[in-house]
Amino acid sequence: MKRIVILLSALVLSAVTFAQTPQEIIANMEAEMEKYPGDAVIMTMDLKMPILGTMSTRTWTVGNKIRMEGEAKGTKVITWIDDNTQWTYNSKDNQIVIEKHQPSKDEGGQDDLKLFTGITEGYDVTITKETEDAWYMLCKKSKANTDKDAPKKMDLVVAKGTYMPVSISAKLSGVGMTIRDISFDVTEKDVTFDPDAYPGVQIVDKR
Repeated sequence: MKRIVILLSALVLSAVTFAQTPQEIIANMEAEMEKYPGDAVIMTMDLKMPILGTMSTRTWTVGNKIRMEGEAKGTKVITWIDDNTQWTYNSKDNQIVIEKHQPSKDEGGQDDLKLFTGITEGYDVTITKETEDAWYMLCKKSKANTDKDAPKKMDLVVAKGTYMPVSISAKLSGVGMTIRDISFDVTEKDVTFDPDAYPGVQIVDKR
């Protein structure tokens, strides 16, 4: 009996020793994300809007080049953007429209990834659920956070083993937003428009 008690005590102490705080988990996540180039990322963004419902867009970003794919009411739309030009494919019209593009400061997936940085500095974080694969955390805006644009709360999921972000959800200006399916395995080819990939599609140049 004494041996069983000692073994159980050892197991409990081991579990306590290896338990990680939300701060440690997020610090490890940020460290992993810093290993990848700062200008290349793939992600899916879900926007939940009143009346309109939920719309999803998959975005590839490399430097100043962007490719976005989305679908609404059965129509697929793909957009490629660089510093000067925008190409938009519409499956309903089977057409690609080329236009001049004026870059904005808000473009690029890395701006969206800012939600994953500095979380422990502006939020009080607690673990709400833990599975074999991930930690689920609730991030509540702290009183010391004076950023008026910062969401009041966020739901963060981090993968065990890799410490890579799985998803983050928040509400901004009444619009629910979830960033998920994040990857950094993106190349220049992924974001460059190739007309040979769309044989038979009408191209309309409006530049």
